[in-house]
Amino acid sequence: MLDTTSIVVAARDQVSCDIGSQMAILNLKSGVYYGLDSVGSRIWELIQIPRRLEEIESSLLAEYEVEPGRLGAELREICGQLAEVGLVDIRDEAAR
Repeated sequence: MLDTTSIVVAARDQVSCDIGSQMAILNLKSGVYYGLDSVGSRIWELIQIPRRLEEIESSLLAEYEVEPGRLGAELREICGQLAEVGLVDIRDEAAR
């Protein structure tokens, strides 16, 4: 389960490229491509190095006008979805 201290990082078995304001990501294990919109692309940029979810959330709150509760919920949702398809690794901070 994701919480603010969870560490999120892009998985190794993927490649990505910026295509304008969007990001295209290829899961090398499954061969499936994924696309992210501009906000998703910013999240992707932030998780190229391991970061706590709260760090990602703080960065996004500074950059976008959004209610903190909504951002937190949507951030956990997208990170969870990316983890389900093998594009990100999530671990507890204690396991760091």
